[in-house]
Amino acid sequence: MSENAIGGYFELELPPPRALPFPQAHRYQSARSAFLALLRVGKPKRVWMPRYLCDSMYAALREAGVEAVPYAIDEGFEVVTAIDLHAADWLYYVDYFGVCGDVVTRLLTQFNPGQVVLDHCQAFYSPPRPCLAVIYSPRKFFGVPDGGLIVTGLPLEAPPVQDQLSGQRAEALLERLAASPESGYQTYVRGEASLADMEPRRMSQLTSRILASVDFAAVRERRSRNFRYLHGRLGHLNRLALDPAHVDGPMCYPLLVDAEGLRAWLISQRIFVATYWPDVVEHAASGSTEERLVRQLLPLPCDQRYAETDMARIVALCTQFINR
Repeated sequence: MSENAIGGYFELELPPPRALPFPQAHRYQSARSAFLALLRVGKPKRVWMPRYLCDSMYAALREAGVEAVPYAIDEGFEVVTAIDLHAADWLYYVDYFGVCGDVVTRLLTQFNPGQVVLDHCQAFYSPPRPCLAVIYSPRKFFGVPDGGLIVTGLPLEAPPVQDQLSGQRAEALLERLAASPESGYQTYVRGEASLADMEPRRMSQLTSRILASVDFAAVRERRSRNFRYLHGRLGHLNRLALDPAHVDGPMCYPLLVDAEGLRAWLISQRIFVATYWPDVVEHAASGSTEERLVRQLLPLPCDQRYAETDMARIVALCTQFINR
């Protein structure tokens, strides 16, 4: 079918398409599948990986048959393990929550940038750096059902197969829009589980079209403004040394505070605060930085859906619980 269809029933109404911020990026069905494609082309012997990371990226290494060498970070997200980066090794670093730009700059001077893979899955608005590859996950920032982007100089070829499950994953987006987050949550979980199949496929037509509808500049501005509001009122409680001047369009406001029960309290008040990444605790040493980050770090929502009144509600609830 070479000709565009004319007439018939209407599709989902969307604004005119815009260009993506990274036109040079290769498009996949997920960030993990993009990483797997990179591993198959680059063929590293080992990849140094942070212990504080979702298992899905480790799963890509297992699928590619590449050895993972874990390393530790501190509460400033600095690498604290002495890394011996051999010529055939890669270093994988995460720009956690979009607040690690200065750490990334230092890493790229400390190590050969041609061996560094940057995970910007939580840092969509951090531009690509001159390094081996930069990976993005748009679904952590926008209402899309799936999708992953990778910027690299390696000769990645577009997968012959396009993802066809995007429509099913979009059910959760529609359920939340039509009803509530709670009603669509199990549908969302099933959609997430379907991404465990990381065999690289091209980004779906649906995800590409929804992404092209996003006002990226407006989203960035709202996220940054909400971040600054939360930091101005909760920063004195935060063990993380954050500088809003160096944060642009962040994923969330990461609040690291020793307040057991605060996460559950916020969720009970319908402030849905995720836990990144609970499976890390199974392998982390007791009392380690990784364990503390899993248990104590609260990624407070500050995205484009919310206004200052919503941020004020979050601040009031956190303050009420901590000062009880």
